[in-house]
Amino acid sequence: MNIRALAAQVVFQVLENGASLSTVLPQHQAQLSNGKDRALLAELSYGVMRVLPQLDNSVSQRLQKPFKNKQRLLHHLLLIGCYQLYFTRIPAHAAISETVEACRQLGFENLVKVINGVLRNIQRAEEPLETSNETLKYCFPGWMVKKLQAAYPDSWQQIIEQSQQRPPMWLRNNQRQQSRDSYLAQLNALEISATAGLTADAILLAQPTDVAVLPGFAGGSVSVQDQAAQWAATLLEPKNGDLILDACAAPGGKSCHILESADVRLVALDNDAKRLERVTENCQRLGLDATILCADAANIDASWQGEKFDRILLDAPCSATGVIRRHPDIKWLRKANDIDALQSIQAQILDHCWQWLKPGGTLLYATCSILPQENSQQIDAFVARTPDASLVAITASQQNSTTGWQILPGQDNMDGFYYAKLVKAIA
Repeated sequence: MNIRALAAQVVFQVLENGASLSTVLPQHQAQLSNGKDRALLAELSYGVMRVLPQLDNSVSQRLQKPFKNKQRLLHHLLLIGCYQLYFTRIPAHAAISETVEACRQLGFENLVKVINGVLRNIQRAEEPLETSNETLKYCFPGWMVKKLQAAYPDSWQQIIEQSQQRPPMWLRNNQRQQSRDSYLAQLNALEISATAGLTADAILLAQPTDVAVLPGFAGGSVSVQDQAAQWAATLLEPKNGDLILDACAAPGGKSCHILESADVRLVALDNDAKRLERVTENCQRLGLDATILCADAANIDASWQGEKFDRILLDAPCSATGVIRRHPDIKWLRKANDIDALQSIQAQILDHCWQWLKPGGTLLYATCSILPQENSQQIDAFVARTPDASLVAITASQQNSTTGWQILPGQDNMDGFYYAKLVKAIA
């Protein structure tokens, strides 16, 4: 099937059915044998998610009546066509003819003229995309813009701008196999440009690269993980012999980093059996061993009858507003009322995990959110209601005036992330 037809199906499944782009896209890429074709499919799918309101406005203005029911797929095909005309170097005639051909392949021969007409109209007009309101200007949902304005009155525009960028590619060196300097030398020998990051294992590639060409990837020499996420193992400070719980572990990047960092006993727990398969795969590739448990982090008692934990990493379910540059579909899948619901779930999990922490133990709370409601406010409320909990200053943080450490998108080339380190009093 033509790449534009596949892209329309991807975008349709995300925007109409609420599926996540990171789940749907690989399923459709699997239908393409050529790497360049898979890359183009990703470019079209991600691109539409980044600038959706502007494309949607341009297309909707030119349709005499909106598509309904099964024909809705063609609205998304037009978004793909419009994206090509404005944001790619594909010649206009090729973009239009391929998109029209996709209409035929999708079984809408009778509507080919409509698709062709709308796209030719856009091409001829040569008008800049509209930016007449905040949603069109920033390509962010209005409710999200308001939350960012309230939380970051001086930097909200910069946060949005960074969230619209294409993300860099970070690697995590496996210190059990080689030093970071040694791996950087291997990359250099292959003329893959890279630099050391701020955490002990982080490597930033100058250009995103297919993992197949990374030296030793299949054998576990290195993993793909943003530097912001790599702070988790660093701040948790695992020690040999520790019993550690990774309370919301899937897909397992942080679990594996902890296991690479020290000889610990690790329980990787998650309530999603399908996503836990990724934890198993990651551990196998890296030659690591963990106890993998499908369970609810708000009800550990039901599945774990072992001893309490020396350290707990709670990478809580969150709005993921810090990683929009990697997952632009979050802007359209997330709804304003999700935040209160997430805050409630986070509090439940936090309270329950605390019961499973040994006196003197450390709990590291983490999210990939940039909303204070899920982060500093959540931790302030927890400390206020939990007499044996005290907050430890995070030395990496330059923001000691706030609770925990908020990393903003683009800061030191990182994703947006939040960390708070809590220690349990010894009775």
